Amino acid sequence: MIRPGSTLGILGGGQLGRMMAMAAADLGLRTHIYAPERNSPAFDVAAEHTVAAYEDEAALVRFAKAVDVVTYEFENVPAATAAILGAHAPLAPNAHALAVSQDRLMEKTFVAELGIATAPFAAVAGETDLVGALERIGRPAVLKTRRFGYDGKGQVMIRPDTDPAEAFAAIGRAPAILEGFVPFEREVSVVAARTAAGAFAAYDLCANEHRHHILATTRIPAGVSRGTEEAAFEIARSIAEALDYVGVLAVELFLLTGEDGERLVVNEIAPRVHNSGHWTLGGAVTSQFEQHVRAICGWPLGATGRLGRVEMQNLIGDDAHAWEQVLAEPGAHLHLYGKAEARPGRKMGHVTRVYPESD
Repeated sequence: MIRPGSTLGILGGGQLGRMMAMAAADLGLRTHIYAPERNSPAFDVAAEHTVAAYEDEAALVRFAKAVDVVTYEFENVPAATAAILGAHAPLAPNAHALAVSQDRLMEKTFVAELGIATAPFAAVAGETDLVGALERIGRPAVLKTRRFGYDGKGQVMIRPDTDPAEAFAAIGRAPAILEGFVPFEREVSVVAARTAAGAFAAYDLCANEHRHHILATTRIPAGVSRGTEEAAFEIARSIAEALDYVGVLAVELFLLTGEDGERLVVNEIAPRVHNSGHWTLGGAVTSQFEQHVRAICGWPLGATGRLGRVEMQNLIGDDAHAWEQVLAEPGAHLHLYGKAEARPGRKMGHVTRVYPESD
């Protein structure tokens, strides 16, 4: 068990690391941020920070030896980096969870082998593979790089008139996965936490709206049946247990509706605190950031109950300039990430609004 007064090491200095560090401070923990960017937003709220490359073995070893447990705010941590850190300090979530979630083919295979529904998929190493995969899966389909994709990057839709060669070129001819298009009614996600002892807690399922491939709004409740919500919880629990996961994770799902009712298809796993869980900061008894700290420190998990109907709105680019109007709005919880420049597509902050259940 990590005790108050200990130091939590966080790999990555963006907004997720920043909010994690703030939650840790509330619980009497110090934080040490490791990131290559000198202007990382998380540095502003941490006791210590290290500016070094993720490939700098000597700096990683010094960092690991200076903290009591290491976690991370993003999943594209190099495998060698995770191995170095794990050799000198407890690492949570573990390197296996990181590896599975980094590779879309490995991730889909892992989920399917658990007996959990996914979109049909096939590995694509070249144009010949892509043509064969399209013959099996059909169109429309989505071609995605196996690694380093987020917010719509590294993927292209293949429609009936799309040239496969052009699609493969559009993703840089990188190793890829082809996924059959899922005619979903909405996108939902479940944010949950697990401790090393196996304790598990999930937040209410939330419905997500994206604009330009970036999460714009999250609403809770998600407007699904109780059975569907419980199925989402069991999917998250099964994945967490199979990975021997410690910390907060998010499972992104597609909700399909038809004559047989509602069903869920897993889209992606995120082995970290997640944008769709930002509503818990002000909208739930325990925020996802505090929950993650509790989980990786071996502490009891906090209550996940929500405080009403909740809506979280991302502030992207120039949206953040409306901070005065948000502050003047009764009941709005404003969170700005301390980023110096508001660029198009850049997440600058978010607003959580909590409404009475009866409204």
